[in-house]
Amino acid sequence: MAGTAVAEIMAELAELDDPKMRAVNERHGDDHGVHLGKLRAVAKRLKTQPDLARELWATDDTAARLLAVLISRPKAYSRDELDTMLREARAPKVHDWLVNYVVKKSPYAEELRLAWTADPDPVVASAGWALTTERVAKRPEGLDLGGLLDTVEAEMKDAPDRLQWAMNHCLAQIGIHHPEHRARAIAIGERLEVLKDYPTPPNCTSPYAPVWIAEMVRRQEGSPS
Repeated sequence: MAGTAVAEIMAELAELDDPKMRAVNERHGDDHGVHLGKLRAVAKRLKTQPDLARELWATDDTAARLLAVLISRPKAYSRDELDTMLREARAPKVHDWLVNYVVKKSPYAEELRLAWTADPDPVVASAGWALTTERVAKRPEGLDLGGLLDTVEAEMKDAPDRLQWAMNHCLAQIGIHHPEHRARAIAIGERLEVLKDYPTPPNCTSPYAPVWIAEMVRRQEGSPS
């Protein structure tokens, strides 16, 4: 029965695949062409189905894995399952959704955060930094923010792209949410110049940490631009 359901869903995802969208996504490393709004509509229809989610994940198909994340029950996964899934999730969108929609809501989030941050695989380490960034913004108690800034200062400049992006996000969130560390966070960003020249569309905030921090603090304080 479940196999039939998976086959039907895979056929539906194949019907939804748009070659133009696939071409756009592939430029970002995501090998699928399903509009995310349509994918979410399929997930809404299916609702939460942990067993089906596991079967969809096992197909190794990017669109199916994105759908699997959306119909997962985070607490249904063991620590080892989540670790294995994260290491299998090489497509950036699958990686991001797995961390944000499943791992962050798992009882193993903190344990995995510590393990992944120290992992030699930079893609795995980037997930650890993403979980750290979540804590910086929402539950900073017990974090060594100064130590995090030390690590960012020493390692971010030469980190591989996805790890560098995650570390930069953490740097910005420390500067945004923790005034006592703001001057140092800005100074680190200015010295390292990571993402300084990143192309930013109009009306979007630059990911360059000093600009990002200044803009978000301005919004928090309600200051005129």
